[in-house]
Amino acid sequence: MIPYGRQTIDEDDIESVVKVLKSDFLTQGPLNDSLNREICKKIKAQFSVATNSCTSALHIACLALGLKKGDILWTSANSFVASANCALYCGADVDFLDIDPNTGLIDISLMEKKLEAAKIKNSLPKIVIPVHFAGQSCDMESIYFLSKKFGFRIIEDAAHALGAKYNDQPVGSCKYSDLTVFSFHAVKVITSGEGGAVVTNSKKLYNKLNLLVTHGITRNEKLFENKTNEGWYYEQKLLGFNYRLTDIQAALALSQLKKLDVYITKRHSVADWYKKELNLPSFIKHLEQKRFGYSSFHLYVLRIDPKFRDSLFRFLRSKDIGVNLHYIPIYHQPFHRKNIFLKGAEEHYKSAISIPIFPSITDDELRKVRDSILNFFEDL
Repeated sequence: MIPYGRQTIDEDDIESVVKVLKSDFLTQGPLNDSLNREICKKIKAQFSVATNSCTSALHIACLALGLKKGDILWTSANSFVASANCALYCGADVDFLDIDPNTGLIDISLMEKKLEAAKIKNSLPKIVIPVHFAGQSCDMESIYFLSKKFGFRIIEDAAHALGAKYNDQPVGSCKYSDLTVFSFHAVKVITSGEGGAVVTNSKKLYNKLNLLVTHGITRNEKLFENKTNEGWYYEQKLLGFNYRLTDIQAALALSQLKKLDVYITKRHSVADWYKKELNLPSFIKHLEQKRFGYSSFHLYVLRIDPKFRDSLFRFLRSKDIGVNLHYIPIYHQPFHRKNIFLKGAEEHYKSAISIPIFPSITDDELRKVRDSILNFFEDL
């Protein structure tokens, strides 16, 4: 099976993990701090907090901004359910934004209309989570402008977009947002197995994130209510969680992060090859790449004529090509079901198919993907 995404692990990665396994610290050691420093250097943010998943990062990002019962969070309908679940973890309500099916990204004009209507109804969101689908950034400057006009906070969901750029700046620099979250899941651009991070330029938010990620506990004497210099003393300041990343995972992430640029370059070469080799305009459209963005190409998504999408999906799976669908609109899920219809999200859902893209994909595998798709349409 050629999967739609796959981790790339080399001997340096393995050696980094083995070194930790032989060390004194498997968790709560020095490597989380090292990873956070390197993330900040890479994406030009001031603060980073590594977490045991991107879902955890979303949760504590919402809590850091004070999301609570009675509040509303908006996010893209075209995303994994975690982008919406984080609101529910905080007791808040969630609603969904439509997308431009040509990009898979939030449709800014529809978002502005929705905000205008919500203002009249006194139901504006406290937080908006733009989702950088497939590795391409949303138009963050436009969303930031709307945030100032309508008074919401912004968490960028960059689970797909480590290594991507917006207007020549790294996604995650938080120039147009309060916080950004990343994923280090096995199929993402780099991996720690499971894992993630939340970044910000706000010292106040960073301090709260640090508490939330580790049970709400601090050992920082400057934050103690009861003044003492006893080495065993600590205080719980709020209700936090055990969302820490282990040193084992941090070692793998650090090793992978060194190769991020190489991985992105390889993903771009695969994307360029697909664009050239899969040129069937009557049946296939490639996601539009915006001029303001430089994608990390976590996914390569084709839009297929809906008459053929499902049969193509089954055909490629029968050829051991592990295509997938990203995504079923979140509001379709039984748990999230809402009586809404978002045209762009529906159009995307009926036509999208994710084909294999990862740094270690071989030329033979690429040719098999291409030939199988072309053969399918030739036989129609």
